[in-house]
Amino acid sequence: MDTTLLRKGLRRLAWFISLAFIGPVVIFQAFKNQDHPFYIPVLTIGVLICVFCIGFGFLGIRTLTDALLGQKRSTKTSSSDQADKY
Repeated sequence: MDTTLLRKGLRRLAWFISLAFIGPVVIFQAFKNQDHPFYIPVLTIGVLICVFCIGFGFLGIRTLTDALLGQKRSTKTSSSDQADKY
């Protein structure tokens, strides 16, 4: 188990959780104030926060699995490796 990679994954999941709450709140506030001149910029910021939230979620889970289970090794071998086996 790689502890530095585990900390990195937990940090990414902490960002994921915080952005998962902030993004929908910003989007909700934008829809509540549709007649305001900052409606489109606030809505855009809310959507970008939600996109970053999804990205941090995937990266965090992938980093955690790499830390706990080890990184995935390539199963492909080159032709010279196969020739050495025979």
